[in-house]
Amino acid sequence: MQPFDLVLIWAFIIGFGIIMYVLMDGFDLGLGILFPFAPDDQARDVMMNSVAPVWDGNETWLVLGGAGLLAAFPLVYTIVLPALYIGVFLMLAGLIFRGVAFEFRFKANTSRYLWDWAFAGGSTVAAFAQGVVVGAYIQGFETANGVYVGGALDWLTPFTVLTGFGLMAGYALLGATWLILKSEGYIQAWAYRITLPLLFTVLAVFGAVSVWTPFIDEMVRDRWFSSLGVIWILPLLGLGCAFQIFRSVRHRFEGMPFVATMGLFIFTYLGLLVSRWPYVVPPDYTLWDAASAYDSQLFLLLGLLFVIPIVLIYTAWTYWVFRGKVRAGEGYH
Repeated sequence: MQPFDLVLIWAFIIGFGIIMYVLMDGFDLGLGILFPFAPDDQARDVMMNSVAPVWDGNETWLVLGGAGLLAAFPLVYTIVLPALYIGVFLMLAGLIFRGVAFEFRFKANTSRYLWDWAFAGGSTVAAFAQGVVVGAYIQGFETANGVYVGGALDWLTPFTVLTGFGLMAGYALLGATWLILKSEGYIQAWAYRITLPLLFTVLAVFGAVSVWTPFIDEMVRDRWFSSLGVIWILPLLGLGCAFQIFRSVRHRFEGMPFVATMGLFIFTYLGLLVSRWPYVVPPDYTLWDAASAYDSQLFLLLGLLFVIPIVLIYTAWTYWVFRGKVRAGEGYH
């Protein structure tokens, strides 16, 4: 008998890495989605400068979550990657375009508009692809004997398109509230102005996804509606965060809209996990079915015990060093 259930520990680590990526990289992807709608080039400079010192560090969580998933639950890669090759490729291509735009935009003169579109287009494609992946996970995968047997485009359905647009709207909301925190003057006023329409869009899409999901999977329907238990606290807390965003914007608070938006994402994410627990490759394979050998998980866990604290300290230090407002004409490039 093993002294610890490492499957649960790894599930927590990977789940933590995913939500950290969503929160940390979500707001700079959101700024990219909002980029074409900014008031002017000066506002776009401020938007990009507000995330220039942190965007690459934010993606550390994507690497950690992806590498940990491969090491701890290899069956997920065996099934999910063949099912989502195109979606994952689009996500990575979008992230590459977004990253290149960071490096070249401030150095360009006549071609700056091309890098503006690269930043906006890469961010939009990456956000939409991530939302589609979430929708495909909710739908489940067609498998037989531990192998994906569906088609190359089974992931692309009206439901996944809806979740794709939903995550785009959510990231844009994160970006707008981040801009409230980091900007001032007419740029901050613009961010305040777009936050409530984005909030209502997010609530509408999330509501549609919540209504649609029980019709996709009977297990999810039974879990949520067989009894009105503790699970319903999560959507109520999410609505509480939405109300706090509304109230904070109306009262022109600067930090609370961003914090409340992160809360909205966290409770929505927990609701998704609770809906599917313990299935890591729905509808057939649990965490324990997909797990690697105990010794492999233990060996890798020992390494992560050193890596995760370093990443957390580095992240906290970076945000502390670059705290405060980003003003027009100033930057970190």
